[in-house]
Amino acid sequence: MCRTAITREEGASKGRYVYRPEDGGESAELTYSRVSPTRIIVDHTGVPDSLRGQGIGQALARKAVEDARADGVRIIPLCPFFKAQAQRHSEWHDVVEI
Repeated sequence: MCRTAITREEGASKGRYVYRPEDGGESAELTYSRVSPTRIIVDHTGVPDSLRGQGIGQALARKAVEDARADGVRIIPLCPFFKAQAQRHSEWHDVVEI
């Protein structure tokens, strides 16, 4: 998987990280809502069956954590997948509210 294939799309109150395969197949995404200038809620991670088992969901989560650090934002994890990843990665706890 190429990490550069992950892009962030952001609106005024919602955003998402999207992985688009080079072959033009189905995309994977992690969505979030902005609840304040310093907090977002990660509410969904979706990876199609054709992309499962390649670490794409974890790469999307990692990118959200990296951007949260860079932007000075804390993450509230409502998505079960993201929450499970955050519990496995104690190094994320500086930006993820567990």
